[in-house]
Amino acid sequence: MDSRYTYKIEHWQFHKGDIGGIWEALRETPKGSAEDALQWDAVTVPHCFNAKDALDPETSYYQGPCWYRTQISIGNPFQNGDTYMLFEGTGQITEVYLDQQHIHTHEGGYDEWTVALTPYLSEPNRNHTISIRCDNSRNLETIPSDLADFTIYGGLYRTVSLVYEPKIYVDQIHVLPVYDYHTHNGDIKVSGRLNTSIITVNMTIQIIDDTDTQVIEKSISSTNGKFCTSFTLASVEPWSPDTPTLYKCTVGWEVEGQYTTRDEWFGFRCFEFKEHGPFLLNGKRLLLKGTHRHEDHAGVGAAQTSNSITEEMHLIKAMGANFIRLGHYQQRREVLDLCDILGILVWEEIPWCRGGLGGYPYREMGKRMLKNMIEQHYNHPSVIIWGLGNEIDWPGDFPSYEAKKIRMYLQELNTLAHTLDPNRKTAIRRCEFCKDVVDVYSPSIWAGWYRGHYREYKKSTISHCKDVAHFLHVEWGADSHANRFSEDPYRGLENLATGTGTDERDNDASLFGGIARASKDGNWSENYACDLFDWTLKEQLTMPDLTGSAFWPFKDFATPLRKDNPIPYVNQKGVVQRDLTKKETYYVVQSYWSDNPMVRLFGHGWTIRWGSEGEQKEFRAYSNCPRAELFLDGRSLGERERNTEDFPAAGLRWNAELTAGSHAIVVKAYYGNEVFEDGYNFMYQSEQWGKPAAIRSQFRASDQHTILWEIEVVDSQNRRCLDFDKRVYFSAAGNSPLITEMGTATGSRIIECANGRASIALQNINTPSVLAAWIKGLPLCFEQYPTRE
Repeated sequence: MDSRYTYKIEHWQFHKGDIGGIWEALRETPKGSAEDALQWDAVTVPHCFNAKDALDPETSYYQGPCWYRTQISIGNPFQNGDTYMLFEGTGQITEVYLDQQHIHTHEGGYDEWTVALTPYLSEPNRNHTISIRCDNSRNLETIPSDLADFTIYGGLYRTVSLVYEPKIYVDQIHVLPVYDYHTHNGDIKVSGRLNTSIITVNMTIQIIDDTDTQVIEKSISSTNGKFCTSFTLASVEPWSPDTPTLYKCTVGWEVEGQYTTRDEWFGFRCFEFKEHGPFLLNGKRLLLKGTHRHEDHAGVGAAQTSNSITEEMHLIKAMGANFIRLGHYQQRREVLDLCDILGILVWEEIPWCRGGLGGYPYREMGKRMLKNMIEQHYNHPSVIIWGLGNEIDWPGDFPSYEAKKIRMYLQELNTLAHTLDPNRKTAIRRCEFCKDVVDVYSPSIWAGWYRGHYREYKKSTISHCKDVAHFLHVEWGADSHANRFSEDPYRGLENLATGTGTDERDNDASLFGGIARASKDGNWSENYACDLFDWTLKEQLTMPDLTGSAFWPFKDFATPLRKDNPIPYVNQKGVVQRDLTKKETYYVVQSYWSDNPMVRLFGHGWTIRWGSEGEQKEFRAYSNCPRAELFLDGRSLGERERNTEDFPAAGLRWNAELTAGSHAIVVKAYYGNEVFEDGYNFMYQSEQWGKPAAIRSQFRASDQHTILWEIEVVDSQNRRCLDFDKRVYFSAAGNSPLITEMGTATGSRIIECANGRASIALQNINTPSVLAAWIKGLPLCFEQYPTRE
């Protein structure tokens, strides 16, 4: 039996705001009574108290204390066993009370931590009240900085568990496997510690392979509460993205006639960053094809469900990625487990992100978080890099900014990381005066978005490759507003300056002022984003010394720094929306990275195209199949052979003259004897629209739980203004059915139009309400919901 009994703690109540004292958390008063001074609501943990207000377009999200409480009954099945609570991550400063007694304080929002309950349990078999205060108030002496470009969430946003252990148990196991790709042998070192150093414990170490066969067993004894042993296995199966083979290490021990075990999973692999050269995994070159992940999701914030995490990680793998940077903090164990299982290499980092460098408490917090991250995720074969910071050259939190002190502190972190784990690499992103401190460095290269043109990507990247011994490009890409398309995606970019660098500099992320740049002057269309991705991915294939890259990020996420974006407070660089709805860029990446045959006809959301009668228009397909054929209204436009050097769309593009009216378009991609197909219908409009004059609306079916209220901006002749992109403000009177603060194209109360259209999801309920849509300069649009029969 496994030594631990773990139970998820449930039946939580939540109070937004602070309380006057712990007695107010213990005091039971009938809800609604005169004595009910506090509002306590039933919630499910994981729970994030900024799940909605982080996306409120009109107010800043709440940063401050909130409280949780629940009843627990202690019943440890082990005689004289140990009882504690396991927190997988809470935001951001957390205080724990058992009944009236304060028993623990934890600083940091992302590492795991435990609270011992045994010393405080004087009376067995009785109920206790657990009260927890979570506080994400602004605090310059904690990390991450509030200048970091992501929401500093608050709450019990990861699982909280009650854990029972026997009297003597293994507290930690570290498995260090070393793979020799020449001999295919694996050396293993197993070390760990017990919860006591008083007695010597006889232990058994077993290694079990992926077929559930025991391949070795060894008996050892602990010394001063620690144990260590090593051995060699012949002909092991290595772990890789293509074959993520996992082994199991089982540590067993017997105390007072009771035999218990604990398991840890691991994998054999070796890797190397060649100097000024490529990345090698198990002796062979592997181009790292990566993305990034924030722990953030529509409707729940940081309290992402296991199902949505699993769906997200499978989408990343299906896209063809073999690498991910977990930005910018330690993420939950489920994410790392899935990376191990799916075969996704990992750069994981601590949340030292922007702001400068604080004092002693700040620095100690950073070291503690680094130590916890390494110790807690040590056994994951997916992890190859420990990140020590991001954009640490970005000042702002403190009156003084000293590069020398930042460099010295980074050196301390680098030494600590290598002391705790000498077998993995360290890295940072964007701090030129520290690029030689760590093993792997990623400079700022945002060709075609924050600076320059995307055609400058290769030249800039090669220059940086030569500048540091071990180079890895993380963070590139472009924002795109879902379902916004353009017949001229380069309009407004005529004055882009080239030859002046491709790095992001201060205020480049702003939508106002400064030099001409795509991020400010472009239209954020899916067309432009696809072109940037297409060109960058094509160029990466032509650089044999490139270690790899990771575009930023996989999924749109909340940030308090981007109020003026088309969806306020959302970083929209994801290839999927915040609810995992795919954008067109997802398929561009998949066409380059995935080994599974696929085809995607560009522009499924481009329901109306426009131009003059008989004008030639281009159609594209993104596919990894060797050839494809396009059909317009049943007529073949010919076959094209795929050639990644033929930009755009690797040569899979066609031109056709269009006439006004409805059209059907289908692409067939050929892979051996298999045919893969994709298509959609669209309208072509040759009649030019006039000045925006009104808003018209309609309800459209979505699913059994929701419908969409769609608005369109039209001219005086009721023609849709297909280039209209101003903000629409949705609201409702009565029992509002609006689904808002999702940070998505159909879940945002304030959002910019895409091709003269916007929509918002509604709960499919029968309670009457009046909906309103307002756009500056246009008459209000009202609609009754549900509509009258």
